[in-house]
Amino acid sequence: MRVAMYYSNNDVRVEEAPEPQIGPGELLLRIEASGICGSDVMEWYRVQRAPLVLGHEVAGTVAQAGPGVAQFREGDRLVVTHHVPCNACRYCLNGRHTVCDTLRATNYDPGGFCEYVRLPAINVDRGVFPIPEGVPFDEASVAEPLACVYRGQRRANIRPGQSVLVLGSGLAGLLHINLARALGAGRVVSTDLSDFRLAAARRLGADATLRADEYSPERLREVNRGLLADLVIVATGARPALLQALESVERGGTVLFYAPTEPGVEVPVAVNDVFFRNDATLTTTYAAAPGDLATALELIASGRVQVGDMISHRLPLEQTDLGFRLTAGASDSLKVVIQPHQQG
Repeated sequence: MRVAMYYSNNDVRVEEAPEPQIGPGELLLRIEASGICGSDVMEWYRVQRAPLVLGHEVAGTVAQAGPGVAQFREGDRLVVTHHVPCNACRYCLNGRHTVCDTLRATNYDPGGFCEYVRLPAINVDRGVFPIPEGVPFDEASVAEPLACVYRGQRRANIRPGQSVLVLGSGLAGLLHINLARALGAGRVVSTDLSDFRLAAARRLGADATLRADEYSPERLREVNRGLLADLVIVATGARPALLQALESVERGGTVLFYAPTEPGVEVPVAVNDVFFRNDATLTTTYAAAPGDLATALELIASGRVQVGDMISHRLPLEQTDLGFRLTAGASDSLKVVIQPHQQG
């Protein structure tokens, strides 16, 4: 079969590889759509393990079911998650599935940027979800990043009527904007350096947008009725955005650090000002649990989150290298989805 082998952000090659062979309890999935994630282009993190086949935002069709698989059959339309928890350790039992050792050790074979993947039995058992009727494969593939965003906002305890500031309007930021609006947020403001992405943010629910290089808490007050934000979501790893977040949270508010940074990034926190004087909460999020993905699919199927409007490029496998350059360049692109069986 054909795979898109990652060597670096500027070197992704279509190569031949053996089609995976499945065993008891496993599925062979024909990949119909696989999204390029911002984490896929974190070159400092990925290149040390290259060459490899990336891709974890996957939707496809069952091509073959292994012995013992009774709940799925050939032709079923599925979204699958690459990491699954054990559901039995102290972390899972406390609702912290994404720090489970099993979740961090599981994956499918080889990755989403190819024609077929093997789903191990543990993934089939707890990480496979039928795609609701009427939801196309490309939109279904966005369920995984939406699940991560949903978990983040749940962790931040978002409430109806809250004002929200989203720093960074890439795909993650747009999902945060659209989801916050769907969950009843009050005024939503977003920032970015790209006018293309700021325009998308306005289409997807932002009441006001500000260029990141012109941003200040005073500018936020001007467009947010004199107030800072009840919830600040940092959807970019840029250090200036982390500093802006700490200056932009309203008294009693929350800062959600959503995006990872490059290694070694540190930011100073004025403990008295942030915690004792303003009673702010700083929190983080990582990945998503299977239950979050199930909710994400419901949000997509109901139309409450308009992921179709976020997909800017649908490319065949032969153009995966272009997709990586578009995503890494953060230019005039939003979500790039690879469709391995699309004709180039």
